[in-house]
Amino acid sequence: MAGVLTTDHPAWHRYESGACARAVRAGSGLWVMSHDTYGLRVDCVDGSEDVKPSFVVTDPAGLPAAAPSALRDGLAELGASQRLANPWLWDAITTAILRQVVRADQARKLYRTWCATYGTAVEGPFGPLAVAPTHTRVLELPDSSFAAVGAKFHRTALQAAAEHYDRHHDAWGHADAGELAVALTSIPRIGPWTARAAAADFIGDFSIYPHDDLAVRTWAAQIAPAYPWPGKKDKAFGPLWSGWAGDDRIALHTLTLATLTWGAHIR
Repeated sequence: MAGVLTTDHPAWHRYESGACARAVRAGSGLWVMSHDTYGLRVDCVDGSEDVKPSFVVTDPAGLPAAAPSALRDGLAELGASQRLANPWLWDAITTAILRQVVRADQARKLYRTWCATYGTAVEGPFGPLAVAPTHTRVLELPDSSFAAVGAKFHRTALQAAAEHYDRHHDAWGHADAGELAVALTSIPRIGPWTARAAAADFIGDFSIYPHDDLAVRTWAAQIAPAYPWPGKKDKAFGPLWSGWAGDDRIALHTLTLATLTWGAHIR
């Protein structure tokens, strides 16, 4: 398996040793995974191993030839990478909602506080970890609980998502990335950006990811600073980015996920 691990999801904790770890639900099991100099380890610590987490391997050989050479060269230096395809759709939805409005570092802190306060705790190899509260738990929380952890703005979106997830999660779990993204926009306060981010996280297909996301734009500009990138308020970035891949969804997936991996790796 590839050596570079994509740790863009806020559940990944990094430690001074360079190791990282996260907890995740998959099927009826609670899993802990860690990565250090010895490689990747995946262990079921509670429940059954009915659904084992899987990783999407991305090879820079799939980068679109039309992309700027400086960008392709910078991404190729990372080599192949691996990213967990989030096995729990509810967590993917939760993560995307908590990213609304706030900056990436704030969203990471909010997600971890949300999980540690109302989710399920587990002991990881380097310290405590936690997974998000279930959708049923979210529906039980009083309004004050959201404000208590800094999620007052996200309350109505999380509650609406929990209600829709309860009714539709079986069907959503069998949809492809595009179908899932469309279905998620039926939830109040879930727009295309949030829906596509959640679908990409869950399916592992980053051709559906919102390509004009600030993270993509930021890392791309750092990889190839001499390229004349569109300004922050210029809507040309998305079409420019996807245009390099044309109709090749694998190329678009590779370009987007490799860029996010680069950013997570250098951070």
